[in-house]
Amino acid sequence: MANVTATMVKELRDKTGAGMMDCKAALAETGGDLESAVDWLRKKGLSKAAKKSGRVAAEGLIGVAASAKSAALVEVNAETDFVGRNDEFKDFVKRAAEIALKEDGDLERLLQHEHSAGQSVKDALTALVAKVGENMSVRRSIALAVDQGIVSSYVHNATSPELGRIGVLVALKSTADQGKLSALGRQLAMHIAAAAPLALTPEHLSKDVLERERAVQTESARQSGKPESVIQKMVDGRMRKFYEETVLLNQIFVIDNETPVSKVLEKASKDFGTPVEIEAFVRFQVGEGIEKLDGDFGDEVRRLSQ
Repeated sequence: MANVTATMVKELRDKTGAGMMDCKAALAETGGDLESAVDWLRKKGLSKAAKKSGRVAAEGLIGVAASAKSAALVEVNAETDFVGRNDEFKDFVKRAAEIALKEDGDLERLLQHEHSAGQSVKDALTALVAKVGENMSVRRSIALAVDQGIVSSYVHNATSPELGRIGVLVALKSTADQGKLSALGRQLAMHIAAAAPLALTPEHLSKDVLERERAVQTESARQSGKPESVIQKMVDGRMRKFYEETVLLNQIFVIDNETPVSKVLEKASKDFGTPVEIEAFVRFQVGEGIEKLDGDFGDEVRRLSQ
């Protein structure tokens, strides 16, 4: 049997909102595996978590850079939020975002690109680490571009217009007026920052995510003791709810809190006199997906930088 520690129980409680004893039982039943324990609690109807929400353990900043029809995001991690307020660190992230835009979001090319005075981004980061005294990592980058339309960007919890804790890009395909598209694109980007969709449509959700969710909902529905035919209808209804929570076009628009995003696009297409489509979107949040480990977080940052 796994040694269930108080730290493990607290982390599971933070992720699920379940009671302490239920969390302890879940960890004992699943051999201490956190994600399996989350599913165990959900199957028992004891978890308030609607979907996986990885522990945010890293600090740092998201940087954004944009041009007329393209934009890029980059995430640079540090050990403490104090470094995230350092002007030299901010300047490094801004420069990294600008280079990410030039390199179409390719991380390897970004790291090898000249940062300043013949020094690569990777070498400039090494120098900054030595100066500041904290481990850092250029963790990831991405870029979006369109032939017709715009790529809108938004930074949440911004320390400047280009830097913050959450960064979003949304590519709109349309021949509509650029000013109108920009206003719509910013609202959609703000929605994505707040609602954190996993995919554009149900078809874009990964097979693993769908299988895991259906398995959880099926087992949960069976707790009712109802016939299998009824259970399948219950599961189908719960999956529709899951899509409303996780799929961008199915989500309720946070700006008015009543209209599905798909209908927002339909109305914009009618108002603008030409079709408007979301071609792609991306959302970066500082540290998402990095599990908090017992011990020195610097070890995690070093691992990511290798």
